[in-house]
Amino acid sequence: MVKILVTGMSGTGKSTALEMLAARGHRTVDTDTDRWSHWVTLPDGSADWVWREPVIDDLLAGHRAGALFVAGCKSNQGRFYPRFDHVVLLSAPAEIMLARIATRTNNPFGKRPEEREAVLRDLAEVEPLLRATSTAEIDASAPIGEVVRRLEELARTTP
Repeated sequence: MVKILVTGMSGTGKSTALEMLAARGHRTVDTDTDRWSHWVTLPDGSADWVWREPVIDDLLAGHRAGALFVAGCKSNQGRFYPRFDHVVLLSAPAEIMLARIATRTNNPFGKRPEEREAVLRDLAEVEPLLRATSTAEIDASAPIGEVVRRLEELARTTP
């Protein structure tokens, strides 16, 4: 009943890794959907795409067997860190992330110039915060099979 959060910037391969893990029989949840996340208005009037906390709470409380891999990068995910066995940061250089974003077909985010600027800003500002709070980091510029192998290894070696 291992629970692993896979986090990182847009374009690091979180969704692709989850697709491969699911194909290998693991339970996976990509939180970048309306089922798991929603928009909120912050006190300064800006919008933030955050986890639906009661739904994430139910997901984690209800997981009883095998490995659960949850992917996301939300401002409120830290509230759930104690409930994960690992918080794994997928990281990659900016040029790799931007190239992946430019060619991906499963997510439109990052195609517009202002979104690409936001990706680079998040890489500079958010990724260091994720690195400081993660329990493991995987170089996501490696082949996806290697990234998935490392995630499965973490799931097997967690007591």
